[in-house]
Amino acid sequence: MSKKRKLIFAVAALIFVSFFVAFRFISKRYVAPVLMYHSVNPQSNEVMKALIVSPSSFEKQISFLRRHDYKILPLETLVDLMFKKKLPKRAIAITFDDGYRDFYLYAFPIIKKYRVPVTMFLIVNEVSRKEGDRLTWEEIREMQGSGLVTFGSHSMDAEPLINIKSQDKVKYNIFESKRVLEDKLGSKVTMFSYPEGFLSDQIRELVIKAGYRLAVATKTGSCYLAQDPFAVKRIRISESAKNPFNLWIKASGYHTFFKDRKCK
Repeated sequence: MSKKRKLIFAVAALIFVSFFVAFRFISKRYVAPVLMYHSVNPQSNEVMKALIVSPSSFEKQISFLRRHDYKILPLETLVDLMFKKKLPKRAIAITFDDGYRDFYLYAFPIIKKYRVPVTMFLIVNEVSRKEGDRLTWEEIREMQGSGLVTFGSHSMDAEPLINIKSQDKVKYNIFESKRVLEDKLGSKVTMFSYPEGFLSDQIRELVIKAGYRLAVATKTGSCYLAQDPFAVKRIRISESAKNPFNLWIKASGYHTFFKDRKCK
């Protein structure tokens, strides 16, 4: 074999090995995607632009997931299967935060049409508020009765728990929101969403002590393990995900790995 052929063979082998090692490395970083929505509304505004998805885009996104055989699972089911290492291929979960009333008006009809299970995390003190922009208890109970929407706690108030200096007040937000929701809904509340996605070790421990089975976050960076049931990472979905390629990337299972920041 000539020196030129040997060199070509060596370079090809090196490229193959590099790709194989890179694939093995990245594949171990797969995390079942948990999508995070806030508002589904035909009207946008500058303040909430990054949090609003139009009803037409939301339906296109759900249709895309259905057409491409994604297994849309209830969040609690997805996390349970994750730890049993029995996740089906293309498993994914859909969550909403805050409890905007437009969820009932625009998202819920689409959820019923496609029979999609979703989890909604409620800010308890904002339910049925006089401004009329949040869900009412009647709407919440109606959607709970559909069997498609499961409700979890997003704390008593919207203030990020890491900003609250009083440990008693942090505990109150975590424990009391669970108690109120269980009383209003007549069922166990097992899931918690950290306000604005921030948590600490102390807050995480209080969530565990309160009796939740899992908690979702957004801004964990690499501080917590990808498989931590009390720091489940989520991917924010905005209007830009009406582009199928954008949604495909976010639903790939590798998006959180590439987007993670270093632990502070």
